[in-house]
Amino acid sequence: MPAAADATPAQLAESLLAFWADAGVDAMMLDEPFDRIEAGRVAPPPRPAPALALAPQPGPRAALQADISGAIAQAQAAAAAAGDIGQLVAAIAAFEGCSLRTEGAATQAVVYRGTPGAPLMVIGEGPGAEEDARGEPFVGRAGRLLDKMLAAAGLEGRVLITNTVFWRPPGNRTPTPAEQAVCAPFLERLIALAQPRMLLLVGGASAKSLLKREEGILALRGRWFEWTSTDGAAALPALPTLHPAFLLRQPGAKKRAWQDLLTLSERLDRPGREG
Repeated sequence: MPAAADATPAQLAESLLAFWADAGVDAMMLDEPFDRIEAGRVAPPPRPAPALALAPQPGPRAALQADISGAIAQAQAAAAAAGDIGQLVAAIAAFEGCSLRTEGAATQAVVYRGTPGAPLMVIGEGPGAEEDARGEPFVGRAGRLLDKMLAAAGLEGRVLITNTVFWRPPGNRTPTPAEQAVCAPFLERLIALAQPRMLLLVGGASAKSLLKREEGILALRGRWFEWTSTDGAAALPALPTLHPAFLLRQPGAKKRAWQDLLTLSERLDRPGREG
């Protein structure tokens, strides 16, 4: 997502840290050299006697799941009741169970743009300021680059574009797993109604959420995976690739993203496939 001009320094720092984490960076250099070999020669202090065992407490993940279970159930019911994409868009617009609706979005839900029934669905992370204002995903600088790349790969007019969440996160930060989980029933219903043949997962937050993987996008991109619906009834080939916002910051990575699109286009157009 493009950087927001109105973001606070703390929000910009959070967004930058999330960007490097998605890229697979998990360590940083210290300002001063540190001799870890010498430090290893120092005997550690003795451990204190173990305390009496206490009843196990639920971990953060379990507590988080409990906190959003009600919202997920509401989303599942609303999504299942939608008989077509128009009804699904209305259900998302009326849904109040995602905190992003009041925390980040200024105007409206941002669901999709493109062609329902297209053979390819592109799934990004979440809408930004321009997307929030216009009500369509990927319409800022990153979206214009994405459109150019899709057109160059022969995919123009053959895609439906959406995100893992449908409201703008505050400061254009990366959506959290909890926010994505609440929106997931709507996204799965959109996939079921649009019936794409393949998924292009744009950015680390999208790839991790849809594929339930922990690797960064630089490790995931260019590799085929199988996306499976929560109930196991549907499965689609899915290809992670770099987010166009990353490509705007790192133009040298465009070659890898272009290779991903060529790989996808070739598989989509193999003999025996339609669309």
